[in-house]
Amino acid sequence: MDFRWKLKDKAKPESVSYLSQEINVNGTLANMLVNRGIHDFQQAKEFFRPDLDKLHDPMLMKDMDKAVQRLVAAIENEESILVYGDYDVDGTTSVALFYGFIRAFYDKVAFYIPDRYKEGYGISDKGVRFAAENGFSLVVSLDCGIKAIDKIDLANDLGVDFIICDHHTPGEVLPRAVAVLDPKRKDCEYPYKELSGCGVGFKLVQAFTAYTNKSTANLYTYLDLVAISIASDIVPITGENRILAYYGLDRLNNNPRPGIKALILKGKIEKELGITDIVFKIGPRINASGRLEHAKASVALLLSKDLDEGVRRAELVEDVNAARKNFDENITREALEMIQTREHSGAFKSTVLFKQDWHKGVIGIVASRCIEKFYRPTIILTESNNKATGSARSVFDFDIYEAIEACSDLLEQFGGHKYAAGLTLSVENVPAFQERFEQVVSERVREIHLKPILEIDDELILDQINYRFYHILKQMAPFGPGNPEPVFCANQVFAENVRVLKDKHLRFEIVQDGQETRPVCIGFGFAKYYEMLNSKMRFNIAFEIRENTFRNTSSLQLYVKDIKFD
Repeated sequence: MDFRWKLKDKAKPESVSYLSQEINVNGTLANMLVNRGIHDFQQAKEFFRPDLDKLHDPMLMKDMDKAVQRLVAAIENEESILVYGDYDVDGTTSVALFYGFIRAFYDKVAFYIPDRYKEGYGISDKGVRFAAENGFSLVVSLDCGIKAIDKIDLANDLGVDFIICDHHTPGEVLPRAVAVLDPKRKDCEYPYKELSGCGVGFKLVQAFTAYTNKSTANLYTYLDLVAISIASDIVPITGENRILAYYGLDRLNNNPRPGIKALILKGKIEKELGITDIVFKIGPRINASGRLEHAKASVALLLSKDLDEGVRRAELVEDVNAARKNFDENITREALEMIQTREHSGAFKSTVLFKQDWHKGVIGIVASRCIEKFYRPTIILTESNNKATGSARSVFDFDIYEAIEACSDLLEQFGGHKYAAGLTLSVENVPAFQERFEQVVSERVREIHLKPILEIDDELILDQINYRFYHILKQMAPFGPGNPEPVFCANQVFAENVRVLKDKHLRFEIVQDGQETRPVCIGFGFAKYYEMLNSKMRFNIAFEIRENTFRNTSSLQLYVKDIKFD
């Protein structure tokens, strides 16, 4: 992908100098930290040493008091409770967390996940009627429900109470539930707005734990699920999410629950798990069941009682994931061919593709794949239950939710956030929607949105790359949205000992005049540059710093992000 490099602005010199002295780091590190909102010793301490005691009081969330009181009453009165969640990773981890926590001391509880194909996203008529017909007087919905106005009205008519835990953007009207927990509510003063759906469920459990004077030890065993939701739902890893992700990753690496341990074994992950490993190796496996079959298999995996059960359930999920990959590859190929054919007829600012027989379960993945090749706001639609249903993905800093909202008169249902959304419309409206969405995007998008940006934290000279520097960088993890892994550049370097690996990757050393350090670089997919690098042409290189361990010997390597020749 052809990146536009954007070197971050230097922070104010006086701020950098002050922080550098306060925490005893060099100017480059101090500049990075100031650019990430860290200006003094206390902020640095909270950033580098996340503390569970710094989690916000869950009672600050609007309606939390009502939610806790209703939950406590249901347990005291021995009511049947139904835990209802979405079928993606955020939804299934939410259900596993909440159901697992309650089930440990209360047995009149069950969980329900809608069928992606028969019921669609969110709270369904079928789900509400299931609760009523089976004697569930309280439903706790997780990662869905904020726009389920009609469904909650139906539940009220049928005598079923709802507590809604969601993190998506609310509409103008809220459902008439017993409690609506969503930090994005306009009237909610909760200090942190970017929790995952599982994170909101965790806050309800945290509030319940405090209200009933239960130990927090059991509560914190579920942080591994919260970390998986944070990574997979691509929410910012800032503030409270940083604390939750930090301790969740610690649990994943040191004491994972049996189902996750089985997934780690299946994924052959032998190094310490990070956010990226969850995004690319753990999350897709959990997601696979909900994409192709039924997500209850993923919840059962997450609730496995021992490793033997976890391995059995992981094998079933792995089989589904293999099928998912096959669908993904075939549909992506078709979609890219459609875009390439369309490209000849003019310049488009958006991509909206529709094909009746594409598998609904992978269209979100396909949308992301299309953006990797053709960088523009993208919606992939297929037919399901006689409707066109789709997944939308956006490019850096373009609000695709607002663009879809501008076409709402053509839609039957939509929801999501700035970078990802889902929508449903009649098949007959697809051509009109394609035209309108292109018009809306064309009016709002700027050229800066249509070329991927590689943000670079700072320029380094090669002798700055050492273990002291790296160890401080490592402590800035977990990395993700809001706290990206640091990217640096080195200018006017040349390569030596250039080797091609597996016909498409490169391994080489870089040399810079006046510098003794000659770091090894690994460039995945960079084999096309072999001749130019081998000719000792000068170039600029953008990279991340990683540690490589081979035969018990560790060294620093540069993971190449991009190369630019003068």
